[in-house]
Amino acid sequence: MYFCTDFKDTVICSKMQRKTLIRLLSVLLFIGSFSAVAQDEHTEDAKEVLPGSKTKKEEIKEFINHHLMDSHDFNLFGSTDEETGETHHYGFPLPVIIWDEGIHTFMSSKFHHGENVVESNGNYYKLYHSKIYRTDAEGTINYDEKHHPTNVRPLDFSITKSVLMMLVTGLLLIWLFRSLAKSYAKNGSIPRGIGRFFEPIVLYIRDDIAIANIGEHKYKKYMPFLLTVFFFIWFLNMFGLTPLGVNVTGNIAVTTALAILVFLITTFTGTKDYWKHIFDPLGDGMPWAGKILIYIILVPIEILGMFIKPFALLIRLYANMTAGHVVLMSLIGLIFIFKSWIGGPLSFGLSFAISLIELLVALLQAYIFTMLAALYFGFASETHAEHEAHEGEIQHL
Repeated sequence: MYFCTDFKDTVICSKMQRKTLIRLLSVLLFIGSFSAVAQDEHTEDAKEVLPGSKTKKEEIKEFINHHLMDSHDFNLFGSTDEETGETHHYGFPLPVIIWDEGIHTFMSSKFHHGENVVESNGNYYKLYHSKIYRTDAEGTINYDEKHHPTNVRPLDFSITKSVLMMLVTGLLLIWLFRSLAKSYAKNGSIPRGIGRFFEPIVLYIRDDIAIANIGEHKYKKYMPFLLTVFFFIWFLNMFGLTPLGVNVTGNIAVTTALAILVFLITTFTGTKDYWKHIFDPLGDGMPWAGKILIYIILVPIEILGMFIKPFALLIRLYANMTAGHVVLMSLIGLIFIFKSWIGGPLSFGLSFAISLIELLVALLQAYIFTMLAALYFGFASETHAEHEAHEGEIQHL
């Protein structure tokens, strides 16, 4: 995959970009395979309700929760037969891969949206609230006093809806930027077609994010990750606004994986001056006898800050994207609650306005994540001389 960091000179970082995306996808796919495990456990508290006994508000709330959660099949849309009350789902199944005293593989269509029990190598499994449990031939789910299932849960490595969309996005990035780089090389370093749209974005990430926060001499080694993570998050956010019903960046397992990558890069590329600042924040200006009491407070804060920074990244991305989906789906749900010529158009108008705002938020969250990651990388790679020069420039201004 090619990301051009200098459109005036040459195409660089092609192999580095490909390796960066492959590593990024490897971590995200591994952690994303546990995405069903990372969903809110409050859904397990839901009790079975007889058909026809749910109110419209309860149905809308259940639909929103279902939209936010990951699933083992790709459900495009559904319809309910008014005469029989039977719900028909339209989509396609995904591979189920679980480890329970050996590997078990089958298609999610065998679960029939949680209605059937699947037998595999002598064991029986049931899909309950988007999670797979080992059960008996009748599909019995046992509960504790808090109504939480107590059945054994196998390790789930399935290709879920979130994992599939990450694969699609990764392949799209590889194809898109590889094609752009080839076109750029053939046209005398002048972008053609859609490359004219992406060139200003890449240059902005290079000049105003990477160079501005990391420095002109060290930014290039971070560019593959910064470019990859920006377009990866942006494209996933845009997919989340389509009728496909995907909410990958609203899955805390995915945002956690991205934050862990930022933490690892920051930690393993930190200079000795970076670590000295953490464990010796006051420098050599004071004797140890005079500053040891201060260090009892400062050093733990600095160490805690190493973990707070990536935690803030994952929570910010997760919370903003989840909130946007909840608000948008709630406004759409109001159309079915009001059922009037005043409330319906009003809810539709608000939904349309929020959708336009979400287009901006999708890009803004990718920018914020990339900007903060570059800022953390800049802290880690900065030397003492560069820090003093930077302070001198500030004082001069």
